[in-house]
Amino acid sequence: MRARFRLHPRSSGSADVRWRNQPARITRIVLAALLGLAALVLVAPATSLGAPGIDWTSRTSAADNAWQAVTYGGGQFVAVASTGTGDRVMTSPDGVTWTIRTSAAESVWRSVAYGGGRFVAVGYSGAGNAVMTSPDGVTWTNQTSPGNDWSWVAYGNGRFVAVGHGEADRVMTSPDGVTWTGRTSPGNDWSSVVYGNGQFVAVGYSGNGNRVMTSPDGITWASQNSPENNSWVSVTYGGGLFVAVSVDGGNRVMTSPDGITWTSRTAAANTNWYAVTYGGGLFVAVAPAPSGDRVMTSPDGITWTSRTAAAGSGWRAVTYGGGVFVAVSNSGTGNRVMTSGEMIPAVPAPPTAIVGNAQATVTVGTGDGPGGIAASYTVTSAPGGRTCTVTVPATSCTVTGLTNGTAYRFTATATNAAGTSGESSPSAAVTPAGVLAAPTKCSRGACTTAGVVPTGVTRVTQSATTGPVATSLSHLLAGPKPKTAKGKCTIRTTGKGKKAKRTYTCTIRLAKGKWTLTTKAHTASGVVVAQTVKAVRVK
Repeated sequence: MRARFRLHPRSSGSADVRWRNQPARITRIVLAALLGLAALVLVAPATSLGAPGIDWTSRTSAADNAWQAVTYGGGQFVAVASTGTGDRVMTSPDGVTWTIRTSAAESVWRSVAYGGGRFVAVGYSGAGNAVMTSPDGVTWTNQTSPGNDWSWVAYGNGRFVAVGHGEADRVMTSPDGVTWTGRTSPGNDWSSVVYGNGQFVAVGYSGNGNRVMTSPDGITWASQNSPENNSWVSVTYGGGLFVAVSVDGGNRVMTSPDGITWTSRTAAANTNWYAVTYGGGLFVAVAPAPSGDRVMTSPDGITWTSRTAAAGSGWRAVTYGGGVFVAVSNSGTGNRVMTSGEMIPAVPAPPTAIVGNAQATVTVGTGDGPGGIAASYTVTSAPGGRTCTVTVPATSCTVTGLTNGTAYRFTATATNAAGTSGESSPSAAVTPAGVLAAPTKCSRGACTTAGVVPTGVTRVTQSATTGPVATSLSHLLAGPKPKTAKGKCTIRTTGKGKKAKRTYTCTIRLAKGKWTLTTKAHTASGVVVAQTVKAVRVK
């Protein structure tokens, strides 16, 4: 005989569970499992301190609602609640600072997912308001759906899939979160679904040895054997492994490489594990235990270790994004969120570049979006893919090996312990310029050594050809009487466009003594490149 239920939230996450046809064992199992079902979607990014999944920090929630689910997408975290007056959604760009949002209806929202550029939340409702959608997590719209109580929603392979319990179809699918179709499934009460390894996998809290079902498309489902008749309330996928957790039983974790063959595992503690997620090479589960262990972690889904939560709250859901775990709770005063880990830096602002001779000095800047503090930046040129690294607190580095006369743009990525950001927009195009050549022609005698004027030479001619970048030339003589060099300089352009070349010719008259002659080419971008030549005039 199967137990039937409906949650009627009171306040601060408490609930009234009404039953009919309730055998003793099922009553105990489902009462423990369904005081709140967590929802999560694996994804991404203000800094959240501590080792990811291990050290946790309390955060101020936007309202003391019974928060049941959290996910990340479109540049922000979104959480939904089963209680509250018109404010059953909150959003955050970083998991730290939260803003209340108006929900489409005051339904008992149980799960939220992101996919295809849209947030979708599902829940329980007696008025047909069991689905709402949002393009940004801020503005929400009710959608029509089959009239069951929906526990969880996930996105994969181009469609949303929701599972639940009720009298009719216990699975529904949608390509866009707006139009939903009921699907036939094994007649268990389903609590969670995830997409991974090319298929959907759902777990439930009723049935005899068959509390798992799988589907390649969310439409056609097949029962699978579960190792124990626990109340399985959450399932995730990561590192090539499906992992499910339960609120009762001796072994409250089970794992599977394919969603079909499952193995029981020992949890870190026999508490009510409500949600599990995967990120950064680590599985993390949370629980609303009245005391003691409320977080456990595992690198492989098999061996689990208890961790200390930031507060003794009723943790219902956990998700991972951009190097940080975020968990939400249905109890507590102003602290119904906790975070763990450091966030990946935001995408940097477009860099700026100043060119030199076959090189460019590139300055990077932080981006406007949420993210952790960068430890370094990597700059990359296009074309060529030449790179340099900026190590904070420095703000610039020099890209070498560029080709003079070729236009380049530069992009940047930011990195910290959590990972590397996306690539920035490119810089404005800049073109490196070569310096003028050493003297190659002498008016008297032979110039046997480049840059050294032989005895008796009274005039030096510099001549060089490079790309179309210089706009003017200047010369300075440093010696017994420093002064501006006397002479004549010309710039002659041949060709057009990328084939254009400029020939620089300067003839300098030297006085007696030893001199250092510096020739500077002033480019259109404001950069000055220089060539220093030793000039010797012996009486």
